[in-house]
Amino acid sequence: MKIPFIDLKSQYKAIEPKIRSRIDAVLEHGQYIMGPEVKELEERLQEYTGSKHCISVSSGTDALLISLMALGIKPGDEIITTPFTFVSTAEVIALLGAVPVWVDIEPDTCNIDASKIESAITSKTKAIMPVSLYGQTPDMDEINAIASKNGNIPVIEDAAQSFGATYKGKKSCNLSTIGCTSFFPAKPLGCYGDGGAIFTSNDELAKACNEIRIHGQGERYIYTRVGVGGRMDTIQAAIVLAKLDRFDWEVDRRQEVAKRYNELLKSSSHNIDIEYLAVRPNRKSVYAQYTLLVKDRDIIQSKLENAGIPSAIYYPIPLNEQDPYKVYCCDNCTPLSHKISKQVISLPFSPDLSVGDQKIIIEKLLK
Repeated sequence: MKIPFIDLKSQYKAIEPKIRSRIDAVLEHGQYIMGPEVKELEERLQEYTGSKHCISVSSGTDALLISLMALGIKPGDEIITTPFTFVSTAEVIALLGAVPVWVDIEPDTCNIDASKIESAITSKTKAIMPVSLYGQTPDMDEINAIASKNGNIPVIEDAAQSFGATYKGKKSCNLSTIGCTSFFPAKPLGCYGDGGAIFTSNDELAKACNEIRIHGQGERYIYTRVGVGGRMDTIQAAIVLAKLDRFDWEVDRRQEVAKRYNELLKSSSHNIDIEYLAVRPNRKSVYAQYTLLVKDRDIIQSKLENAGIPSAIYYPIPLNEQDPYKVYCCDNCTPLSHKISKQVISLPFSPDLSVGDQKIIIEKLLK
């Protein structure tokens, strides 16, 4: 049997009755947009993260876009972020005519290097957008302190990959001015389509996000601001609710699967040059991906492919080296992002990944 890169089928089989029951309930009441499950999900997610407000939206990308719109980001404003991330992070900045300002990453976590942020701040800086890559948050206390010191700059955590992670005991998505996550199917908590959520404890920002996601509507057909069609549909909310009941178990399992990978690799004799990504002592990663740094990546990936083992590269080219975003970049301004993009490789990873399959993966990797 082929090992899947992300095993959504086993997850579905484990919770199939709950999924079907939740979907059937939506089909029965017929409220497919902003139905009762949407409000129920928002309340559950508020409770889970500890955030005062949760605004469900149509995708993680829309979560970021709506957040920037709520902050009043305008053309020419600068947003500090990392180039080593999925394109949505920079895409939403550019869509608003703002300017992504790139800060390089830490070599051992691949997260934005907080110590380099302050030197990137200018009078045009209107937000800082760190990304919690691979399921682990960056140093949010240091980032928030820098933002506070420099005029209370809003901080938006791009937590698309880190819902369920913790930083000093606090949940990702509730660590800054705004937190944004994604429920894309491959995420630690995913639906069966697109979905996302915005978290904030700021009442004014929550009100703005609520209105922007419904075309800027304050009351029915009364518009208070420019908005988008960014609502999460009720069936997707119902699916996430069904998955939430199993989520704590899945987070624990992700720790176990990652630990086992580490142990299998370290206990095997091999001559492959492998570096492990660090998880800081004060943080818990949800391992959206299990990622290694390797030399001769193309050879290793080809070897895995020939053995029927899938792998993935997150991400092969930093955003500031790609055509739409080169205009915002200086020459060689993020050398670590460039270097690490040539070394990262992610192995199959799911809470339901068996010990036997992990052993096969490592055997083929090291063969």
